[in-house]
Amino acid sequence: MSVYSRRGRGWKYDFILGGRRYTSTYFRTKSEAKQAEARRKEELRNPQPAQTETQTRTDMAFLELVNRRLDHVKAYNTEAHYRTYLSLARKWIRRWGKLQVGQVSRPMVEKYVLQRSGVSAYTANREIRYLRAMFNWGKKKGLAERDPTEGIDFLPVEKRVRYVPPPEDIEKVLAVADPEIRDYLLTIQHTMGRISEINRLTWDDVSLEGRYVILYTRKKRGGHLTPRKVPMTGQLFEVLSRRHSKRDPDKPWVFWHRYWSQKEGRMVEGPYQDRKKIMRTLCEKAGVRYFRYHPLRHSSASVLDSHNVSLGAIQRILGHENRKTTEIYLHSLGRTEREAMDVFEQACKKSHPNPHPNQKRRLRLVT
Repeated sequence: MSVYSRRGRGWKYDFILGGRRYTSTYFRTKSEAKQAEARRKEELRNPQPAQTETQTRTDMAFLELVNRRLDHVKAYNTEAHYRTYLSLARKWIRRWGKLQVGQVSRPMVEKYVLQRSGVSAYTANREIRYLRAMFNWGKKKGLAERDPTEGIDFLPVEKRVRYVPPPEDIEKVLAVADPEIRDYLLTIQHTMGRISEINRLTWDDVSLEGRYVILYTRKKRGGHLTPRKVPMTGQLFEVLSRRHSKRDPDKPWVFWHRYWSQKEGRMVEGPYQDRKKIMRTLCEKAGVRYFRYHPLRHSSASVLDSHNVSLGAIQRILGHENRKTTEIYLHSLGRTEREAMDVFEQACKKSHPNPHPNQKRRLRLVT
């Protein structure tokens, strides 16, 4: 069936037309989902001529704009980005799902953003970014005439240094992990790859002869799936060689599992997804402060930086387009900063070669 439900979420449509898949967010009733599906199919089969484009933009339902944006994000961005967008889109639909695009005004968005700021300024700013991206995309595609987020300022946030676990805490977590998860964590640590990159890693991307792996990311302009080669460390070579010798030839992925699919109603096999609960359990078992997978990437980059590896080399390993992004990852105090403080200390000693008189008296009393 092209229309189905999920317990606790609602109804949605999911169909294929012209070799392309079209899905929706959740509706409250089956009837609403069927009506939305019919409208979508009619739109795809009978696109409006160019002369009625203005009318189409004016009359487009907000729900339809959200669904089209979701289709675009799913095709061009990472799975994690799509999941985040989907979560936010459900909130927008509950609020403005019955309105036309043109009826969503700036005061409405401002009120919503201020309410979300009750969670945190970061949460509110994320709402602004994603809404702005959607409306600007709609304007570019001729689906929206204006952006109601225009003129809405981001809320001030208190920026802090992101927690990066020390190497000894990472070792404690590795020590309590079972062999499968230990291999997974070591692969993340020794490639400095993103979770999505490691999850999609296949044996075709692993060269044991050349001692490198190829990681693919969509975090590039245009959403292109872009490869980069990362050399293997000795420990990573050992892990992948062992897994390769024991691999199931019918499974292309380096890391895969068997799980229950609610959509298909049966057990299926596939690559790892975002396994959120594992790290909390491991950190508690190891008795260390909680951290997720991504800090492993930060930690490894900081280790390279502390050993004076060039920023350019670290940037290429991490797969960053922007050098400034790489700098955010480097949480260690670099050589330049330490040398600067040494200069400051020497300058202070030259300015004050003798201790303070009171300090001299204290020294005599001690002796």
